Amino acid sequence: MAHIRRHPKSKDRWQVRYVDPSGGERAKNFPRKSDAEKFLVTVETDKLRGEWVDPRLSKITFREWTDRWWGTTSPLKPYTREGYESLLRVHILPRFGDVPIGRIQPLDIREWVSERHSSGLSASRVRQAYYLVAQILRAGVESGYLTRTPCIGVKLPRMQRREMRFLTADQVRLIADAMREPYDTLVYVLAYGGVRWGEACALRRGRCELLGSRLHVAESLSEIRGGFDFGPTKTYQRRTVVLPGFLRDRLAEHLAHYVEADPEALVFTEARGGPLRRKAFSADHWKPALESAGIEDLRVHDLRHTCVSLLIATGANPKAVQAHLGHSSIQVTFDRYGHLFPSDQEALAERMDEVYLGSLTDTRGTAPDDRVVHLGGRET
Repeated sequence: MAHIRRHPKSKDRWQVRYVDPSGGERAKNFPRKSDAEKFLVTVETDKLRGEWVDPRLSKITFREWTDRWWGTTSPLKPYTREGYESLLRVHILPRFGDVPIGRIQPLDIREWVSERHSSGLSASRVRQAYYLVAQILRAGVESGYLTRTPCIGVKLPRMQRREMRFLTADQVRLIADAMREPYDTLVYVLAYGGVRWGEACALRRGRCELLGSRLHVAESLSEIRGGFDFGPTKTYQRRTVVLPGFLRDRLAEHLAHYVEADPEALVFTEARGGPLRRKAFSADHWKPALESAGIEDLRVHDLRHTCVSLLIATGANPKAVQAHLGHSSIQVTFDRYGHLFPSDQEALAERMDEVYLGSLTDTRGTAPDDRVVHLGGRET
C-alpha cells in the first residue's frame, strides 16, 4: 500500500513508498510533505489510468532514444532514411540530443519550431523536422518511456506551394525539338506518359511492351550520397501506362538506336552510360532546351502536371487520370488537380435560376403582378 513517511535517515525529508504496476516497490524523497502528497496522488492517478511510466526510462536522452528508434526504420526507402539523417544531424540533435526525453515540454517544441523558421529554414523543411521529432517521441509513448508526447498544440508555418505549370502540346513539342537526342523522347515520355522523373530513369527495355503500346512502371531511381538506389515506386505499386501511337513509334526508334538488347538495360542513360543524374541533366540539357524554346522557370516535374491537363482536355475522367499517374487514391488526384476538371457549377446555377423563376408563379399559375396583397386588412 502506498504511503508517506519521514525519511529514515533524515528527519527533514519525506519519503513516498509505492508499488509500481509490475509489483516492484519504489521510493521517492521530497523536502516537503506537501510535495510528497502531490506526488503520491499523481502516481496513483497515473496507475489507475494506465499512464504510469518508470521514471528511470524517461531519463534516457533524446539521442539515446533516437538510436534505439533508428533500428526500427529499416523498412523505409534509403532516400527517406538519408533525409531523416540530415534532419537529425543539422536541425534536431543539436537542440534536443542531450535532453532527457521526459524533460522535453510542449513549449520547448514550439520555441524550437519558431527558431528554425526564423532562421530562414523553409516551411517545408521545418514541417519535416517537426514531424520527425513527433514520430520519434510518439514511439517513446508507445514503448512506455513517456506518458504523453510534448508535440501538441504546435503551430507550424504555412506551406507556400509552388504554382503548378501546365504546358500546351505545342510548348511540349518546342522543348522536345530543342532537346538534344536522345532526350527528346524522354520529354514526351514525361509529358504524355505522366511518369515521375525517378520512374523514367529506372525504366528498362524489358518493361517497354511496344506491341501493346504499354510501359510497365515498376521501379524508381533515387540518388543517395553520390550513388544510386533502385527501389519501388513512390506508392509501392506497379502500374501500366498506355502510350499514344506517336510515342510508341518514337520509343521504338529510341530503343533501336540507343538502348542495348539486354531486357535489363536502362532506356534513358547518361551519354557515356549509367543512370541519369537530375542536376547534370538539368544543367546540360533541360535548361538549354528551355532557353531555346523561350520558356522560363519550368521544372522537369511540371511535365507530369502537363500530362494531367492534356488528359483532362481529351475528356479523361478522374479515375483514368489516377490510374495513368499512379496516385495512391482518387483523393490525391482531386486534391492536386480537382480544379482542372470541368465544373458542373455553371449548369447547376442555371437550374437554380429556373427553380427561382418557377417560384414566381404560384400553384394556380398566377403571375406575381396578379397576386392580391393584404395591407392593413384592405385589398390592393
